[in-house]
Amino acid sequence: MAGGRRKMRFSKLYSFSCMKCSLREEHSQIGKRGFSRIVYCNDPDNPEQVQLKYRGNYVSTTKYTAINFIPKSLFEQFRRVANIYFLVVACVSFSPLAPYTASSILAPLLVVIGATMAKEGIEDWRRKRQDIEANNRKVNVYTENHTFQETRWRSLRVGDLIKVHKDEYFPADLLLLSSSYEDGICYVETSNLDGETNLKSIFINQDREMYYEETDKPAHARTSNLNEELGQVDTILSDKTGTLTCNSMEFVKCSIAGVAYGRVVTEIERALAKRKRDGAVQEVGDASNDVEESNDTAVNLEISIKGFNFKDERIMNGQWVHEPHQDMIQKFFRVLAICHTVIPDVNKKTGEISYEAESPDEAAFVIAARELGFQFFERTQSRITLHELDHRSGKVVDRSYQLLHVLEFSSSRKRMSVIVKNAENQLLLLCKGADSVMFERLSKDGRAFEGITREHLRQYAEAGLRTLIVAYRELDEEEFQSWEQEFLNAQASVTADRDALVDAAADKIEKDLILLGVTAVEDKLQKGVPECIDKLAKAGIKIWVLTGDKMETAINIGYACSLLRPDMRQIIITLDSQDILDLENQGNKETVAKVSHDSITKQIREGISQISSSKEITASFGLIIDGKSLSFALDKKLEKSFLELAISCASVICCRSTPKQKALVTRLVKVGTHQNTLAIGDGANDVSMLQEADVGVGISGVEGMQAVMSSDYAIAQFRFLERLLLVHGHWCYRRISMMLCYFFYKNLAFGLTLFWFEGFASFSGRPAYNDWYMSLYNVFFTSLPVIALGVFDQDVSARLCLEFPKLYEEGTKNILFSWPRILGWMLNGVICSMIIFFGTNNSIVHHVFRKDGQPVDYGVFGVIMYTCVVWTVNCQMAVSINYFTWIQHFFIWGSIAIWYVFLAVYGSLSPIISTTAYQILVEACAPSPFYWLVTLLVVVSSLLPYVTYRAFQTEFRPMYHDQIQRIRFEGLNSDFTEEFNGRGKEKI
Repeated sequence: MAGGRRKMRFSKLYSFSCMKCSLREEHSQIGKRGFSRIVYCNDPDNPEQVQLKYRGNYVSTTKYTAINFIPKSLFEQFRRVANIYFLVVACVSFSPLAPYTASSILAPLLVVIGATMAKEGIEDWRRKRQDIEANNRKVNVYTENHTFQETRWRSLRVGDLIKVHKDEYFPADLLLLSSSYEDGICYVETSNLDGETNLKSIFINQDREMYYEETDKPAHARTSNLNEELGQVDTILSDKTGTLTCNSMEFVKCSIAGVAYGRVVTEIERALAKRKRDGAVQEVGDASNDVEESNDTAVNLEISIKGFNFKDERIMNGQWVHEPHQDMIQKFFRVLAICHTVIPDVNKKTGEISYEAESPDEAAFVIAARELGFQFFERTQSRITLHELDHRSGKVVDRSYQLLHVLEFSSSRKRMSVIVKNAENQLLLLCKGADSVMFERLSKDGRAFEGITREHLRQYAEAGLRTLIVAYRELDEEEFQSWEQEFLNAQASVTADRDALVDAAADKIEKDLILLGVTAVEDKLQKGVPECIDKLAKAGIKIWVLTGDKMETAINIGYACSLLRPDMRQIIITLDSQDILDLENQGNKETVAKVSHDSITKQIREGISQISSSKEITASFGLIIDGKSLSFALDKKLEKSFLELAISCASVICCRSTPKQKALVTRLVKVGTHQNTLAIGDGANDVSMLQEADVGVGISGVEGMQAVMSSDYAIAQFRFLERLLLVHGHWCYRRISMMLCYFFYKNLAFGLTLFWFEGFASFSGRPAYNDWYMSLYNVFFTSLPVIALGVFDQDVSARLCLEFPKLYEEGTKNILFSWPRILGWMLNGVICSMIIFFGTNNSIVHHVFRKDGQPVDYGVFGVIMYTCVVWTVNCQMAVSINYFTWIQHFFIWGSIAIWYVFLAVYGSLSPIISTTAYQILVEACAPSPFYWLVTLLVVVSSLLPYVTYRAFQTEFRPMYHDQIQRIRFEGLNSDFTEEFNGRGKEKI
């Protein structure tokens, strides 16, 4: 998922593939528009259906079978370039010209491949167990005996009739025929759809600080290939609803017939008041609605109702019947109680009614209507029934409405309508939708309150509330009959353009509406969002919010969540000027497009100029752009200048943006900046954005699992992103960087001793080491400490990572894996190899080694030098590591011990097998004090240059983590800490 850099990952080093699935052409069309299949209901054994060869319901997520495991797994192993290289080396080692025996090359290769195959086998067996569990779940199937009998999921066939009880999982894709509800309707919950096998080599999954107890959801790393990129994120692109907010809507305000109702103070209004330094918050509407924040505390002492946080004595408890526009209020709440797809669920024991809704907004509207006297309590496919408060008699009556048609909501329509017939045989179209599409559909006589409603709409948006326009119209029978035939024909169409035909038909009836008012619901910020965004900003991470909200709403939510700050200058790019609106009303699209393009070009240039002119002044900027403007800014001619402006700002908010625009913006940032991007969202409309970013994080909220399934990491709350990046991201980046640098070091330190020896031996081809020493160096003697480093090392604690967010800039600036650092470690390896070889060589010249007076031979020389290498590279690890556990100690000192154990065991074998290593430790090296003395001196001398350099660096040119470690050890006070956070950027 890399951008312009085209980062290479080992998993991408595959050059070919095989065993592609061969689906029949007709099966590949399943699910596409215009495609249909024949199914014989309750008759799966019908000969004609058998000929169709429909597949069974057996589910398999495994990669291997018992038959193909060995060949396919071997094939997978040797698709890796490294394994092919070592296989070629092993084959060449069978030649008589090879300096090493074939077994010494082949054995390590078999160990590595065998371990990898065993790991894959274990993981696949776990998947198999999950498949067995799923396939053996029970379901009731209708049989020839006219009864339901239990059978396993795997035994289901196309055409079977099954019965699923409430709160049970669906065993397959189903077509609903009937339900226990009247007229066979039901509500399906899709939030548990998740194809993850939960098999993921890491600590993110076990971090209790990222566990959300309310929904019982821990953090989940769905990949281990991107861990280091968590520590190098330059830009975060975030959705708003359900990501920054709870996606738990509460009805708080409304405007009906030009009168504003609702006295609750929202979070955004509090932030707005704080920004204006005003102790009281002025509510939307006339002066009689003024309220101080303290009133909200008293309100909260009352019994809370989920989805309803509305307080206004003028219309609550039936008092709306005394309002001047009581008929408009009645129609307003009737629309809320009828225009929806909600299903009521009556608890038979308590009689309480709960609502199953497609979205939290719809549930909030129905609950609000219920609390204000219009209780929706029954629904069939053809009828909706309410308990209504009659404004004439003051009594609650049951009113039933014949449901004729539902014109469903879609992202393109931005509205929903129902056509009903009431008890008086009136045909009514009830509609609610976004202001951008609703005002243009009002009739001339239906705009009586448009001006004041628009003002209330603006004020609600400033308060961070989500708004919908509510309207209606009466239909005459002739118009309805003519339209209905066209609509039914569109619905019956099986062509690919069916949706377009349905939308076009709906568009013809949704006109000449009468404005009733506007709803305002609050989607509260998640806990800890402002603090999290503030910490991420201090870490040098740029944050972009891509939302479908109006500009006023987005700006005020930006302030509430600390994305925008009072000291931040705003650059607003919009096409909401009167000149452009006038051109749009004239209908000349070409002229509108040209003028709009020129306007956006001018605004972008002015924004760049504004930032350039204030370079010398310490100032931060926030960019806000709306959806119309964004479509022009993403044009090929403007995208570079738009990106230049955007990346110069500390925060960016894209309002009224579509899912496609979210993905395009993400791609622009990723490709244009060549930096790591992270996208975070919670819904299906965020999937394209998550897939486009380098790292995708899904919020496992109430919008289902589509975002989580498309993500690399899953968390339950936005605030956990702070710990995911600043703690785990930093640790992972540091571990991987250190591990790779250490690989360069240890292999140069070992490999160059061979080079120096060959020069000493006049390049005769004589090996410095026994061939088994060579083969096992990276397998047993130096590999485990590196693994421990890559898993456990921490330069500073989690608390300090969060306390000093600028530490994260070590990753974004790639300080720990820059060329100077890589070359420094390589130089350290070269120096160590020289000290080891020349130190060992000069120590043994003209010295008697054995008791019989024999000097050091090649076998002993190789053992001494190899012992120095093993000690040096493992002690180098001990010096470099920051966070010791017993595992690190065990791996480091255990690796050294393994060398001696190996040398003793290998040397005890027959000289034919052990060759130069025969009894070399027991008889020659171990009894000699000279051997131990040389080892001590050479190892200390090899480590001395690095220790000296680190002592100098820590004292005079400390890195950021060095300074934090000093704070930890010396216990400096909080004043120093704050000062240190402020100057951290310069120190790095």
